[in-house]
Parts: sequence; C-alpha cells; structure tokens
Amino acid sequence: MSKKIIVANWKMNPASLKEAKILFASAKKAASRLSNVETVICPPFIYIAELGHSMSKLKLGAQDVSRFDFEGARTGEVSAKMLKNLGVKYVIIGHSERRRLGETNEIINKKIGISLSLGLKVIFCVGEETRDEEGKFAEIVEQQINEGLKGLSQNLMKGLIIAYEPVWAISGNAKSKADNSESAFQMAIFIRKILMDIVGNELARKTPILYGGSVGPSNAKQFLKDGQMEGLLAGNKSLDKEEFKKILIIAENINAD
Repeated sequence: MSKKIIVANWKMNPASLKEAKILFASAKKAASRLSNVETVICPPFIYIAELGHSMSKLKLGAQDVSRFDFEGARTGEVSAKMLKNLGVKYVIIGHSERRRLGETNEIINKKIGISLSLGLKVIFCVGEETRDEEGKFAEIVEQQINEGLKGLSQNLMKGLIIAYEPVWAISGNAKSKADNSESAFQMAIFIRKILMDIVGNELARKTPILYGGSVGPSNAKQFLKDGQMEGLLAGNKSLDKEEFKKILIIAENINAD
C-alpha cells in the first residue's frame, strides 16, 4: 500500500521565522516516527531556505510558483527552478485563494507544465465554489482539470497529484463546513474518470487524489478510510502543532490497518 500524503499549507502564516521554526520542528518530530505517511510542509516563500536545511522525513513544498519558465525582469515572481534549487519537492498550484486573485486555468496550466518539467511534484487543486443540485459543479471541476492539464504529456503527468478542495468547505471561509466522505468519494471517482480520458487508465489509477477543506482530526479518518482518499491537504489545522500531529497519526494508522 502506498503512503498517505499529508500536506500542510501554512498559507500566510506564521508572522515570524522563530514561530515557523517551532512549528516546523514539531512537524519534523511527529513525522520522524511515521513509516506510512509522506509529510509535506508548505511554508511561505520567505521561510523555505531556512527550513530546507533540515528536512529529515519531511518534504518541502511551496504554496505557489511563477508561470514564467526563465528568470529575468519579473518583479515579485519566484520560479520553479529557484524553488527546486532550495530543495522544494512539491508545489501547490491552482488553489482557490489564488484563483480568487485572478489566476486563470490558462495560467495554472503554464505553472503545472513548468513545474512538472523540472521534476517537481504538483499538487493541482480543483473544486467548485458552491454545490448545486443540478450537478453543474461537476462541470466546473471537469473544466478546471481539462484546461489545467491541456497539452501536457503523459510522461510529465507522472508527478501529478490532484487535491479536491471544494471552496465552500475551506476553513478560511466564514460558513465553511467539511464535505462528507461519501460525497468526496464520489468526486474522487469522477475526477479519476476525467483523468482516464486524459492520461489513460493505468496512470489515472496511480494518480493520488487528496481531500482538502476544513480537514482536522475529527474527520481525517472519515476521508482517508471511508472516502478512500490517498491523502489530505490541511490548512488551518496544520498551524496547530497538536492537531496536525493527530492528523499524521491517524493517517499512519489507516495504512497500518
């Protein structure tokens, strides 16, 4: 059985390097005791170089990446090559909080292609803003996937991970509420069918699908076991040392069962 992938998206937190080191040290200690979990920490850009010196069993990730594939007059941009040179192994692309700032499927497609071509593993976020009874939300997710992966070779997409994160469930939203495992499982099946049309059955089956959106110790087992997700993308709870540790232990025990 493959390892569960647990991703900590710290977003724009914490406020100081000192706090980041404390948070990182806690995750590192917890991950050192695990054998069935791939733990990925995605801190803000400014902490990556400092935290990357002592990864141990942790993997370093980035929360975003530039859509430009070469360095130059790109004020404020951070390239995939820069991230790779700092020891980054994973990159989150297409998060709804980036889409809300104007990131289009076309931009996301460029970011995915560049990152995969450099050997970075891409955590490609997809998810609907709202859930409607007519099922139009599924069409939105399908469009995100098709346009996000447009023109990419099957060989490149071996480094792809899909994170299904319904926007209405993200903990940063005032009225957020986690999806249920049955619904998430159905979406995972739907996403895998879309992938089969793009990359073929074999690679689609091997592509990990994670769940994100108000993830915590109270529902981690539900999504990993009942929802049969290959991992979780945690936001708010990844900033709580004890809560994140609990999520890791739950994931470890799921694979040990």
